[in-house]
Amino acid sequence: MPALIDTVAWVRVEGGRILCARPRGKDVFYIPGGKREGAESDLETLLREVAEELTVSIVPATVAHVGTYEARDEKLTGGAVVRMSCYTGEYRGSLAASAEIEEMAWFSYADRALVPPVDQLLFDDLKASGTLR
Repeated sequence: MPALIDTVAWVRVEGGRILCARPRGKDVFYIPGGKREGAESDLETLLREVAEELTVSIVPATVAHVGTYEARDEKLTGGAVVRMSCYTGEYRGSLAASAEIEEMAWFSYADRALVPPVDQLLFDDLKASGTLR
């Protein structure tokens, strides 16, 4: 049975485009977020990861769950399954790539092939709802 990688992601869409980030040393973009540490809740993981990656603070009272997706990723060891719990939320501060992020970009649906399989499921839902152009 493939390993399960449990992640939390921040869905930030502006002008029909979604914010994505490429970690230093990687050639793929991801929805910002990451793996929980220890017994962290989804909210705690979201707040920590977004602050670490994009130097902004998510406003906890504005956070809303938008969906949880699972997909196998053959590029990961043993074809691991990635579970991504997705949340929206307002933020304070200025978006900027941290030391661990090489590049930030705003993607449209046309950029879907540049993100991992689990992120593509989110792209599909956002496109279907008219949120992502």
